[in-house]
Amino acid sequence: MATVVIMPKQGQSVESCILTEIKKKKGDAVEAGEVLFAYETDKAAFEEEAKVSGTVLEVFYREGDEIPVLEPVMVIGVPGESVADMPLTGGRANVDESHTDELAGAAELHSVRKSRSNPVKINNSDISGTGESDMSSFVSPRAKTLAEKHALDASKLTGTGPQGRVIERDVQTAIDATPKTTPLAKAIIRSDGKQLPETGTGLAGMVRGDDLTTQPAAATAPDSVIVPLTNVRKLIAKAMYASLQNSAQLTHHLGADARRILSLRKKVKKAVANGYPSDITLNDMICRAVILALKKFPSANAHFLGDSTRNFSGIHLGFAVDTERGLMVPAIPYADGLSIQELSASMKEIAEACKKGSVNPDLLAPEAASFTVSNLGNYGVEMFTPIINLPQVAILGVNTIVPRPKELEEGVYGFVPYLGLSLTYDHRAIDGGYATRFLKQIAIEIENLEIETINNEH
Repeated sequence: MATVVIMPKQGQSVESCILTEIKKKKGDAVEAGEVLFAYETDKAAFEEEAKVSGTVLEVFYREGDEIPVLEPVMVIGVPGESVADMPLTGGRANVDESHTDELAGAAELHSVRKSRSNPVKINNSDISGTGESDMSSFVSPRAKTLAEKHALDASKLTGTGPQGRVIERDVQTAIDATPKTTPLAKAIIRSDGKQLPETGTGLAGMVRGDDLTTQPAAATAPDSVIVPLTNVRKLIAKAMYASLQNSAQLTHHLGADARRILSLRKKVKKAVANGYPSDITLNDMICRAVILALKKFPSANAHFLGDSTRNFSGIHLGFAVDTERGLMVPAIPYADGLSIQELSASMKEIAEACKKGSVNPDLLAPEAASFTVSNLGNYGVEMFTPIINLPQVAILGVNTIVPRPKELEEGVYGFVPYLGLSLTYDHRAIDGGYATRFLKQIAIEIENLEIETINNEH
């Protein structure tokens, strides 16, 4: 009997994954243990291996599609085995339009109907654009992808697929009937919703950007190209935009005397050279100081829920990690229960997993952390405004260390290394006075930090 391969669920917080690469296509022979496809969550990348040997009978999605977890992705079986009558599990299975006749039966219709809590009868007039029904379920992923590529509204097309579904060939027919369009013109249509004219001013009637709107010179310069955002970048952009749109963010800046932690760092380096097992960094020390301050200002260790806050007794510390795939913010659960040596080891281990793409996705969810630290000091940034990872109520930005004048004793001034701290907080959850006192407490903890084993043993 054929085997359905579903999209795995990587962590409790993951609801869908991006299919990044199909390793085995329809008709390919597969051995158990071979990689079938690669996929990614919002931050981590994975590969799915075959559990059985056989032949790929059908692939329901294309590369780049976003697929709900536990949804059928492909079927492995014996050549000639029918797929149409298989009881596909999960939600809606999106079939390959090049094989519509084979799959237009029970499996495809069963899965489409199963995805709707209140099935309704759909006809071609509905799909042609009346707007009275939800058409999103009746435009296949292949059709949607092709329509977006050519800046067409697939929901306004007449479908020829099962139950009037708009499929790839319907979009291709519409493309053949419309004038050719430059990439810039397509981008303008997608972003601004401009109507595609019947003919353009380009060669052979091609529609150009100038046919849709008057653009500044830079937008039409021949040396420019339109570069699509990566999936990770799209998710980051969406989260950051939502954060600024849905919270009242304000940032306070303050400096902390860094002489104490710089001295501790020198001691650590010397101790490591003599066999001390933990290479505790400045960032580890700062995070430890933040944990100590959060214990004294628990309202900053919380999530904002609209008309209430969720206050945590444990401190689940999020910290920013720069990777080749984009910025990741994993969490260290119950970081307040760790010694500074354990905290340092945990941060290094999780950061390395982020860079390899093997981090647990549950640790990357904004809800996994109760407070976040983002350190740009290594890059020489002197001041910045970090954006809150909602629903958290605050985030600390750590800047570089710069020399500043300070009174060393009465009438005597000198330059002292200062660490810049930038606290962004949600003013709906925290008042300015509380935020200022909390930020000052972080500075106090940094200026008075103790590492017992370093002081006592080395």
